[in-house]
Amino acid sequence: MRLATMLCLFLLTAVPPLHATVIDHLEPANWWIGMKRNRVELMVHGEGIAAATPKLQRAGVAIVDVQKTENPNYLFVTVEVAADAKPGAFDIEFVEGGKVVAKHPWRLDARAPGSAQRRGFDKRDAIYLITPDRFANADPRNDSAAGMKEAANRSDPNGRHGGDIAGIRKHLDYIAGLGFTQMWITPVLENNQPGFSYHGYAITDLYGTDPRFGSNDDYRALSKEARARGVGLIMDVVLNHIGSEHWWMKDLPSADWINNGGKFTPDNHRRTTIQDPHAAPGDRKGFLEGWFAEAMPDLNQRNPHLATYLIQNSLWWIEYAGLSGIREDTFGYSDTDFLSVWAKAVMDEYAGFAMVGEEWSANPAIVAHWQHGKANPDGHVPYMTSMMDFPVHIALRDALVRPEGWDGGWTPLYEALANDFLYPDPDDLVVFAENHDTTRALAQVNGDVGLWKLAMAYVATVRGIPQFYYGSEVLIEGPHERKDGELRADMPGGWVGDQANAFTGAGLSAAQRDAQDYVRKLFQWRKRTPVLHTGKLQHFAPVDGVYVYFRYDGKKTVMVALNRNPQASTLAMDRFSDFAKPGDRANDVLAGKAVTLGTSLALPAKSATILELD
Repeated sequence: MRLATMLCLFLLTAVPPLHATVIDHLEPANWWIGMKRNRVELMVHGEGIAAATPKLQRAGVAIVDVQKTENPNYLFVTVEVAADAKPGAFDIEFVEGGKVVAKHPWRLDARAPGSAQRRGFDKRDAIYLITPDRFANADPRNDSAAGMKEAANRSDPNGRHGGDIAGIRKHLDYIAGLGFTQMWITPVLENNQPGFSYHGYAITDLYGTDPRFGSNDDYRALSKEARARGVGLIMDVVLNHIGSEHWWMKDLPSADWINNGGKFTPDNHRRTTIQDPHAAPGDRKGFLEGWFAEAMPDLNQRNPHLATYLIQNSLWWIEYAGLSGIREDTFGYSDTDFLSVWAKAVMDEYAGFAMVGEEWSANPAIVAHWQHGKANPDGHVPYMTSMMDFPVHIALRDALVRPEGWDGGWTPLYEALANDFLYPDPDDLVVFAENHDTTRALAQVNGDVGLWKLAMAYVATVRGIPQFYYGSEVLIEGPHERKDGELRADMPGGWVGDQANAFTGAGLSAAQRDAQDYVRKLFQWRKRTPVLHTGKLQHFAPVDGVYVYFRYDGKKTVMVALNRNPQASTLAMDRFSDFAKPGDRANDVLAGKAVTLGTSLALPAKSATILELD
């Protein structure tokens, strides 16, 4: 009897008792039938879950692989979806010792018709960039949210001001009315950080919209409603880092999930090390593995489970929200091989999709490295359809303020465009005068509206895909030195009680109304002018403060003359006889009148003259 009792006590202490396990996270929560990527790896997180065996009973769905890491709180379960599977919800069970210790719902959905054939943004489009916290607050009830560490404080330039998805939805007609056909919205995913959470780049939930912006359903509704107005939605994706309050940081899936052992090590920002044949390996590592900030842990995409997670996350959002494009943040900072695999996976799934990467360099050779079709000496094969044209952006801003001289005035811009031979397809680059990370173009030119108009005209008429930053159409100027919270100013009229309203025009000054009309006329005209989308470009060396180029396609010709001089200029036309001759008739796009060309052309001071030639 005593022996039997001792044996029972031994068995109770030697074998852990079975207990119910709580599944804290299972991502992604669903997938779609008919995807080329029909195998999806589920990240399952729950205390002790690695001791359990996942099982499911659903026709057309099978578990084909299960992997563990050194953390017993994670399982990576690969599910294969057959082409003949049916939509619907079912449970995935987790079994231990012959008993179900946990279960979690999962779902298969039918794809939207034509999903795989969707059109991404391209040179026919013009992009309106929005910082959602600063655009419009249509639902004050979500300005602060339970469980979110930072509450709204509109008086703080670096705090949350309350702009939301509802505010963008409310003003879609305004955006479309300006002539824009795409919206790039800075990240709206959860940023449950104690401060500076408004900008969205320290993500704490890669599958969940921040409740202070709205819900996943709200984001999807925004995409659908925008599409109905001819406006696509471009999602801002962050592959390089997460927020320090992401739930992973409390229980890392594996020891190598975060670079530098999960400890803050500042990035050296030496982006040239990726291609530099002379770069020290330590410098290259310092660029790829360093952290942007202590609040932004740097992800190690060399970990195969993390790489798969990030790829699936991008595909999930494209399919779920009906996206027309991705803007990828801090592009070159992620693992180089991973970037190729990630972009290829997206383009394999959606052949007509578009993605633009941020590579903040004045050197076009550095930027061109990442565009699809580039033959790189280091063997890297890129799949990005587009890149942000920072070389032209930097040259444009320089050209507007640099004094005249043999290497001054428009010369930096003229020579920057001459570097197009480095790109596989320069027509697919995104051109811009400003964005959410730069001072405003109006601040760059010290409030000179004439020079600002020149910048807008250039972006709208040069080769590439133009991107415009919200609020500039009503002359938001912002600080002259980069102060992010101030340059990302509130859109006038986006909040109840605002004295001026960009959306209705109430309270705007004459200068603001004129600027808004200028942008509307420019981009509505661009929208209906195919030669600006697909036409060739020929430019002429700037002379005496005037830069001239032509867009042409054999059917239509557009002449653009940019005069940055503080006085009117007379442009001799003999240099341009291949495109325009005395007696030719033209339409002055901005003045809205017909003109007959002579031997010279009068150019008003600090202005763009745009002529459609008959």
